[in-house]
Amino acid sequence: MSCFRLSGIIVDVLHRRLFPGTVTVEDGKIRSIQRQDSGTPEQYILPGLVDAHIHLESSLLPPTEFARLATVHGTVATVSDPHEIANVLGLSGIHWMVSQAAKTPMEIAFGAPSCVPATTCETAGATLSIEAIRTLFEQEGLTYLSEMMNVPGVLARDGEVMAKIALAREFGYPIDGHAPGLRGDAAQQYAAAQISTDHECFTLEEALDKLAAGMKILMREGSAAKNFEALHPLIDRYPDRCMFCSDDRHPDDLVNGHINRLVQRSIDLGHDVMNVLQIACVNPVQHYGLKVGLLQVGDPADLIVVNNLQDFQVQQTYCKGQLVAKNQQALLPHQSVELINNFHASEQSVTAFTIPVAGREGQWVRVMQAIDGQLITPEVHLPAFVESGFVQSDLTRDVLKIAVVNRYNHQPPALGLVQNFGLRRGAIASSVAHDSHNIVAVGTTDKALCAAVNAVIRAQGGIAVVEDDRVEVLPLPIAGLMSDQDGYRVAAHYAALTRRAQELGSPLTSPFMTLSFMALLVIPELKLSDRGLFSNSDFQFVPLWVDRD
Repeated sequence: MSCFRLSGIIVDVLHRRLFPGTVTVEDGKIRSIQRQDSGTPEQYILPGLVDAHIHLESSLLPPTEFARLATVHGTVATVSDPHEIANVLGLSGIHWMVSQAAKTPMEIAFGAPSCVPATTCETAGATLSIEAIRTLFEQEGLTYLSEMMNVPGVLARDGEVMAKIALAREFGYPIDGHAPGLRGDAAQQYAAAQISTDHECFTLEEALDKLAAGMKILMREGSAAKNFEALHPLIDRYPDRCMFCSDDRHPDDLVNGHINRLVQRSIDLGHDVMNVLQIACVNPVQHYGLKVGLLQVGDPADLIVVNNLQDFQVQQTYCKGQLVAKNQQALLPHQSVELINNFHASEQSVTAFTIPVAGREGQWVRVMQAIDGQLITPEVHLPAFVESGFVQSDLTRDVLKIAVVNRYNHQPPALGLVQNFGLRRGAIASSVAHDSHNIVAVGTTDKALCAAVNAVIRAQGGIAVVEDDRVEVLPLPIAGLMSDQDGYRVAAHYAALTRRAQELGSPLTSPFMTLSFMALLVIPELKLSDRGLFSNSDFQFVPLWVDRD
């Protein structure tokens, strides 16, 4: 029988009070909390932090390694959508994630992906039917329906979409939303389908519309999408209806911080600390019914110790009574994992990346605009840059070729143009490409573009940077999404590749994360799938060439 005591200032977020005391933990649960008016050390004991929506795969780490890094920052639980691996491997991929998560004391609550594939306009590795979702609820223990990205299907009350929602309601499970830009009556109609949350708001006005519709708002601050600055005024206005989330967090960012960074920023901005902690600790546990303690007698001992409520430096993290991190050091061991993958592409030729003009000289083309810190990609129309009868990357206007290559079988690449990646030389490529995780690449020349794509294919998944004959790759042998190596080494390698991309000219904070969303068809406005250019506004394929007559 294991037993220990912690003394300090007890932060009872649930009842919004602070008092000096001692917490006694026995066999992983809180046996008692006793007031102690003298002799308590200058430290604060409070419930652990929860990420209310994240795709663990975006960290490039399996669940055990993600937990190893995240607990250092006070994270004791995540609400995780295994949507990424589900698009690659279906039920077998989700089962792999669940089995790996069971090997760590951090609580990882998985949802059943609602949209696999996210659309029928791209090639994915699997399809999850309504029967498969029922299997996940009944046999895998999943307890919510992950983000419903098929906004047109919800608004039109599509039969299959509504059947998935009805299935979650049958089990009494929450239904997560995903409705970027939706406002007014459309937001009301979307929420009326019993969809309870949204993490895609990028303006305060949009969030207020969704709150008025009865939804809860997940304030997102990830590696690519950063919405906290726009949404933090909600903290003191709606503390009972907000949560913090990352959505996607790359390993180098995870090394530096997690939800604790949002807590620190919120406190620095002057928000009420109890409101901040309610959002960071309590609301996700209550909304999703997580098996996570809230520093109450009888609860699992999921708690953290911080130096004070101003600096909020996490000194200790306990998951189910186990000390898993101390003084910024991970105490969980690195664990070996079984490799699982679905990768069948073969190498491409340079000529596959050419775009012939074929009599279209002087015409205009559609161009995606990447925006640092955002997932949306506006569509602009620009004159085509043509040399020797082929469209080329135009470095003077920062318009580069972008390619998406089917990873599940050998097909020619789909090609388009993107602005604001900033590369002056070489190319970058990745097999992390939401949502179907085909290969996505941006390059200054056809040769560099081809070399980057082929480097990823040879690795059977990974992230690559190419400049002339110099090819650097971070292999991702788990589903082409995750590494099996030590998380801190992966973070260092990823950071090195990011620096290389920036040395090639990219001004983007996280060029590979931004790259990974260029094929995400469910986000406005213009995207590229392995089947061609796609307009989210019209929800249909569109040609590269624009008729301006």
